Amino acid sequence: MVRGNLPRRRPPLQISGIEWYDFHIMQTGQKISPMMQQYQQAKAAGGDALLLFRMGDFYELFYDDAKIAADKLGLTLTSRDKGENAVPMAGFPHHQLDNYLANLIQQGFRVAVCEQVEDAAAAKGLVRRELTQVVSPGTVTDLELLDPKESNFLTAICAEPPKKSDRGKPTAVGLSWIDLSTGAFYAAVATEAELADFLARLAPSEILLAEDDALKLPAAGDRTVITRRPVWTFAKKHSLDSLTRQFRVSSLEGFGFSETEGPAIRAAGAILEYVRENQSGSLEFIDRLQPLVRDAVMQIDQATWRSLEITRTIRHHERNGSLFDVIDRTLTAMGSRLLASWMRQPLTCPQSIARRQDAIAELIEQPPLRDSFRQYLKQVTDTQRLLARVANARATPRDLAGIVLTLATLPGLKSKLAGCRSELLCQLESDLDPCEDLHQLLHAALESECPITAKEGGFIRDAYNSQLDGYRELARGGKQWIAEYQAKVSNETGIPSLKVGYNKVFGYYIEVTHVHRDKVPDSFIRKQTLKNAERYITPELKEYEDQVVSAEQNAIDLEYELFCQIREQVRERMSELKRNSQVIAQLDVLCGLAELAVIHHYTRPSIVDAAVISIHAGRHPVLDITEPLGAFVPNDTKLGEENGVIHLITGPNMAGKSTYIRQVALIVLLSHIGSFVPAESATIGVTDRLFARVGASDELSRGQSTFMVEMTETARILNTATPRSLVILDEIGRGTSTYDGVSLAWAIVEYLHENIGARTMFATHYHELTKLEETFPAVRNYNVTVKEWNDEIVFLHKIAPGGADRSYGIHVAQLAGIPAWVNRRAEKILKQLERNGTEASDVDQAATRAGSEIQLTLFGATTHPLIEKIKRLDTDHVTPMSALAMIQQWKSELDNDETANNVTSDEMTDERR
Repeated sequence: MVRGNLPRRRPPLQISGIEWYDFHIMQTGQKISPMMQQYQQAKAAGGDALLLFRMGDFYELFYDDAKIAADKLGLTLTSRDKGENAVPMAGFPHHQLDNYLANLIQQGFRVAVCEQVEDAAAAKGLVRRELTQVVSPGTVTDLELLDPKESNFLTAICAEPPKKSDRGKPTAVGLSWIDLSTGAFYAAVATEAELADFLARLAPSEILLAEDDALKLPAAGDRTVITRRPVWTFAKKHSLDSLTRQFRVSSLEGFGFSETEGPAIRAAGAILEYVRENQSGSLEFIDRLQPLVRDAVMQIDQATWRSLEITRTIRHHERNGSLFDVIDRTLTAMGSRLLASWMRQPLTCPQSIARRQDAIAELIEQPPLRDSFRQYLKQVTDTQRLLARVANARATPRDLAGIVLTLATLPGLKSKLAGCRSELLCQLESDLDPCEDLHQLLHAALESECPITAKEGGFIRDAYNSQLDGYRELARGGKQWIAEYQAKVSNETGIPSLKVGYNKVFGYYIEVTHVHRDKVPDSFIRKQTLKNAERYITPELKEYEDQVVSAEQNAIDLEYELFCQIREQVRERMSELKRNSQVIAQLDVLCGLAELAVIHHYTRPSIVDAAVISIHAGRHPVLDITEPLGAFVPNDTKLGEENGVIHLITGPNMAGKSTYIRQVALIVLLSHIGSFVPAESATIGVTDRLFARVGASDELSRGQSTFMVEMTETARILNTATPRSLVILDEIGRGTSTYDGVSLAWAIVEYLHENIGARTMFATHYHELTKLEETFPAVRNYNVTVKEWNDEIVFLHKIAPGGADRSYGIHVAQLAGIPAWVNRRAEKILKQLERNGTEASDVDQAATRAGSEIQLTLFGATTHPLIEKIKRLDTDHVTPMSALAMIQQWKSELDNDETANNVTSDEMTDERR
C-alpha cells in the first residue's frame, strides 16, 4: 500500500493570470513569462497532481514535478532559462502520453493533463490551454490504462465517532466503492475487524480517508494509494445532499439505505465529491447507489481469500493459476468482471442459487443454443466502459464504433433468448432492448473503421449529410468541375492540349505547351515556367482553389459537429444501453460456466438448508484443469450429523491433505455462486461463512511472526464462526514446540466441537489428535493413504477412514533433494527416538494435563537403555565376576552407540562430493 506518496491535496486557487503574475513577483521577486503564468494557473487548478503541460509536440513538467518525473520515468532533467532563474524541466513526445500516464498511475501518482485547446497557427498571441483531466489510480477511465478483466475500485472509508451509549461496541466503519469506468457504485457498514476482509476482496487502487481520521488501515495491496481528503467531504449532511442531488431523489430509502447506515452514506458522498473534482464531464452514468445485503452473501475473510487463491496466487500474486483464472470461460470483458463480482459475493439464498443453476442447466442441455450465444458474444465490445466515456464526453469515434458492434448483436441475442425456458434467461430476454433505431443511426453515420481522435475527420459515412458530402467533393478537387472547366477554357482559347492540374506546392494551374503560347489570352497569369510548357492561373480558378482549401477544413469542422450530435444521441439512451450491458455480462457468465461444466464434466450440486456436505468423487477445480488428464485422484467427502461434523485428516507431507481440504472449500464456494462443480455428485448445505487457515506467513512489518499470524487468524475463526460455517484448518500449532502445538490443536478441536459445531476439516501431523474420536461423537478420523515398497513410499492421494501412524517426513526430505547423509543420519535418530522415546499415550496424557511442564527436546524426554538396566539390577545377587562381565558388555554397547552416532568430517565431505 502506497502511503504518503503524494503531498496533501489543497483546494485549487481561482485567480487570474495577472493576479498570478503579481502574486509570483510578490513571493519570489522574479518575473515570469506569460506562458509560465499560464502554467502556474493550471498547476494551481490541478492541486497536488503532477502537471503534464502541453507545449507543441511535447508534454513538459516543471519544478518539483520535473524532478519526480525524471526519477520515476527515467526522463532527462534539463532546465528552462539559465542561472538564478533556471527552472527544472523534463518532458516527452505527446504521442507517448498513454505509456507515461499509465506508468505514473501505476506508481500511485495523481496526474493532471493541460492541453492546447486552439491551433497554434491560428492563435493570436499565447496559445489557449485548459486542464482537461485529472487522473488518479481510482479515477482512471481510459481503456488503455485498465485491465479489461478487473474492476478498478476507488474506495472511501470513514469510522463513525463512537457515542457514549455505544461504549464497548465494535467501531462502525462506513465503506463505499465505485468503478468509475462502469459507474458501479456500492456502500456498506462494517466493523473495524471486517475492514481487512472487504479490502482483500475489493483490492482497491485508491482509498480516500479524511485528514483527521486515525483509523488504522490493514494492508490492501502493494500499489494501493491512500489519499487524504478534507473533513467536510465526509460530513453526513453534505454527503446526503450530494447523493440525493446526483440521483434526483428526496432520500436514499428507495435504494435500501436507512438511518443506521450513516457511515456508508458519508463514505459514498466523499467518493462522489472526489469524482466531481477529478472528472470534467457529466456523471449521469452514476445513476444508483447499491447497498450490500450482508445476510444474502457468504462472508469470506482476508486470510481465506488469500489461502484459497481465489483471484490471485499466493506465491506470485498473479491471476494465472488462481480459481478465477481456470473457471473463467467468458468471452467479454464485462462478463469476466461480473464473474469476479459473483466470486466476491457468493449467494446464500438457495432459490437465488437455483435460478442461476437452472439457466446453466438449460445452456448445457442445448449445445446449439449455447454455441449461438457465444458466437454473438465474441462480437461484443466493452460497452460498459465505453458508455462511461460517452457520459463524460470523452468518447472517441472508435468508442462509438465499438458500441455499434455490440448493438448489431442485440436482435440476434433477443431472438435466441425468446425461446428459453429457465426463469433467469427469460428475465434477461425481457430486460434486453435491441435499440434498433439507435443502431441504424450509428451504422448509417459511422464508418466501420474509425480513428481514435474526432478532430481529424474521415469517419462519417458518405451520404449521411449532404452538406458534408459537398465539402468533401470540393476537398477532393471536384473532378467534374475541373473537367468542365478544362473543356470550357480549351474551347474559348482554341488550345486542344490545354490541361488543368494541381500540386501541393503551386495549387491549381492551367498548363499550355510552348507550341500554343501565342494563343494564351491576357487574362491568364503566369505562375510557373517549365521546359516545354508554361503554367498559368485565372481569377476563376483561383477562386475555386480557395473554395477547395476551405472546404477541407469546413468538412473536418462539420464532421466534428455531427460527431458531437451523434454522441449526444447515444448519451440520451444511456439507461437502456447500461441495462443491455448488464444483460450481456450475465449471459456471458452463464454461458461460460455452462461451457466449463461441459468441457470438464462438472455436475449440478444440490443446495440444501442443512449443515451438510456430501461430495462423491470430488476434484480440485484448479489442479483438475492444470494437471495432465487423469493425473488427479478424486475423493469423497461426507460431513454432517451422521458422518461427523469435524474430520481430522492425518498422513504424510505431499500426500495431498492440504489439496483435499482446499478442494472441498472451493467446491462449496463454486456451489454458492451458482456454478456446477467438479464432482460426480454433490449436496452442499448453505454456508454463511467460509474460513480457511492454510499455509504459513508472517507480517514482520507489523511485528507479527508466522505463529502469531496463525494464532490471530485462528482466533478470528473461533470468535466468528457459526454452526452454518465451513472451517478449513491446516497444521495448526506447528509454529511452536511439539507439546504447545499438540495442546493448542487439541483444545481448538474441542472448542469447535463443544461451542460452535461448524463443519470442520482439520489436516494435521499430530497423530495424538486421533484419540479425540474416542471422546467426541462428532469427530471422525481420516488419513491419506500411502504404499511402502522397497524402502520407498508411493502416495495414493486417496482419503480413507482412520488415522495415520507415520508422517514419512524423512522420505519426503529425500524426494526434495536433501543430502543422503542427512537422510541416513535422520533415519538413525528416528529409530533411536522410536526405541527410547515417549509413547504416544504419554503425549496424549501430557496434552490433556492442564499446566503440564513437560517439554520435548531434540531427542524427546528419554533415558539411556543402560540406565534402565542398572535400575533393574539386583545388586544383592551379583558376583564380582558377573559384575565385571556386565561392565564389559555395557562398555561394548556404549562403543557401538558412539560408532553409530559419530560421523567424521571426512565422511560428510565425501557425501557432499
